[in-house]
Amino acid sequence: MEMLKRPVSGCITIIIATFTMLVANSAQAERFELGASAKEADAVIGCLYPMTGRSATYGRDSIVGIQIALDDLAAETKAGLTPPKLRIIADDPRSKASYAVRLAQDFIAKDKARFFCGIVSSGVAHAVSDLARQEKVIMIGTDHASSRLSIEAGHDYYFRVTNDSWTSMAAGARYLRDIQKETGWKRLAFVGPDYDYGHVSWTDLQLALDGLGVEYETVSALWPKLYEPDYSIYINALQSAKPDVVVTALWGGDFIAFIKQASTTRFFETTRLANFDTGANYDVMMALGNQPYPGLILSARHHNNWPETGRNKRFVAQFHHLTGRYPTYAAEGAYTGIIAIARAIEKAGGSDDDRALITALEGLQLALPEDPPGFASYIDPDTHQIVQAQAVGTVVHNEDFPPSKLMVGNWAIYDAEDLKPSKEMVKRRRDAVAGGSEAVPPPSP
Repeated sequence: MEMLKRPVSGCITIIIATFTMLVANSAQAERFELGASAKEADAVIGCLYPMTGRSATYGRDSIVGIQIALDDLAAETKAGLTPPKLRIIADDPRSKASYAVRLAQDFIAKDKARFFCGIVSSGVAHAVSDLARQEKVIMIGTDHASSRLSIEAGHDYYFRVTNDSWTSMAAGARYLRDIQKETGWKRLAFVGPDYDYGHVSWTDLQLALDGLGVEYETVSALWPKLYEPDYSIYINALQSAKPDVVVTALWGGDFIAFIKQASTTRFFETTRLANFDTGANYDVMMALGNQPYPGLILSARHHNNWPETGRNKRFVAQFHHLTGRYPTYAAEGAYTGIIAIARAIEKAGGSDDDRALITALEGLQLALPEDPPGFASYIDPDTHQIVQAQAVGTVVHNEDFPPSKLMVGNWAIYDAEDLKPSKEMVKRRRDAVAGGSEAVPPPSP
């Protein structure tokens, strides 16, 4: 495999394997090493990202996001500041919890990792989060989104720096409330992957709609397996149920496959399809070609064209300069994770004191590419979940980010503070788990 090396600052070297070879040899997972050498590093971070299969784009873009974070820290060093020297080890968990745990154990035993980061699958994240708690290793989630990780299953050593399912569904519920005033929609269906993230997303949406007083009828809830190749039976079932709106938590290649297969039917003639958490990802925009299917309502955890701030434009330009393409939201999540760790180490005065690092992360403010003017993301001290604004919109023609001919526009912006789960709801969900339940049951609309 070809390896690319280039100096960043002093004797720090970034080592990145080319992904062309990686995709060609999809049967073999790969280990990546970036940043400072083991001898020079102030802290070692063990990251888990998919490098193969339908979700490989997330891993590929996350590695580049990490590189951009290291470049930004190196630029601070050149400017006379003293950010920590970080060593990042990344490997592919293959979407398997047991294998991810073994890799994470190796990060601790062999690489002396002080932090975990990454993870796309919420199911995998739960397993690694349990290990983080047992081994007292701080875990920074950068991609998985099940709100159970920060509410029911939250603990001192777990933090997340991208929107979770509650944040996205709280924004989605507000959007649905607002368009109900215009369209009068009533019949709602949901389709999501049959694992933790999908089921929690549906519960979060129902709780958010109930909290807003939205009246609706649930006509269907469907659960295809992750990486399902054929959605025809689910699409047919949805058409038979005749919903006004279908909300989905399918993501990545699964969401793209669903759209492509639904487009061969009359699905988009009869219902609106909404994806509030991952639907506006750049890979989806490219996959749509020049066809803005009617009724699509989309959002994501980062947008290349919103907000139109200098910080966001710079991040997107950095990514494009390094790769010749535009980022999916995974890149900004990984970038945020590394920057958060660096700032926590600075604030704590080093990486050796767990309690000082946890205290530094609780309430930590981070000015990020996705932040609108006048707002900086911050980590909620109670849930350890980052608090961020969210933009929801529809598909419009926009060729500013080729090869995509479409992007999301017609934005509805929802303030970060409005999207936080209430303290009462967090307590109720945690109390339910303490009493023996897995989660708070959704309301009956």
